[in-house]
Amino acid sequence: MTRGSIALLLMLGATTAFAQQPAPEIPYTANADFLKLPADLYLGEVGGVAVNSKGHVFVFSRGNNTGPAFGATGAQLLEFDKDGKFVREIGKNLYAWAYAHTVRVDSADNIWTVDKGSDMVVKFTPEGRVSMVFGRKKAREARVGGESAGPIANPVLQLEQLAQRAFVVVSELERTARKVQCSADISF
Repeated sequence: MTRGSIALLLMLGATTAFAQQPAPEIPYTANADFLKLPADLYLGEVGGVAVNSKGHVFVFSRGNNTGPAFGATGAQLLEFDKDGKFVREIGKNLYAWAYAHTVRVDSADNIWTVDKGSDMVVKFTPEGRVSMVFGRKKAREARVGGESAGPIANPVLQLEQLAQRAFVVVSELERTARKVQCSADISF
């Protein structure tokens, strides 16, 4: 046997010995019929799911589109109780709805949504009322009290900061990350 053959056998044996082990099976029970939708409501592609302290499930879906292909309302925020029963649609036909990206619930049960089509972040109270809006369609500017906070494009919400009464919107504008951090009183 030549040196090359021995080296090849050693390399093949080493790759087999160090090959990645299969991932362990994680047991789970699926309930495909958990969400009970009204007869005239359909889920589209889901951008995000969140659960509040009461066990209510919030689904940010890209379904039930209305309007023309350009400028359509392509997102809806649906709330279900802990048993999957439909409770309500929050922000129906909201100006910020274009292409659902994600939904989060903070420690005070406020509901936060990020829409990548409109480049807007919307905060709802637990009752479903809009309490804060960041971003603006087309202009892609965050507006607080009429003053521009700068462009927000492709927003991603970091809610870890909400426990300290602040939040961070991280956006990508021409492949450059930007952070906008605000306190509860909307000071930057």
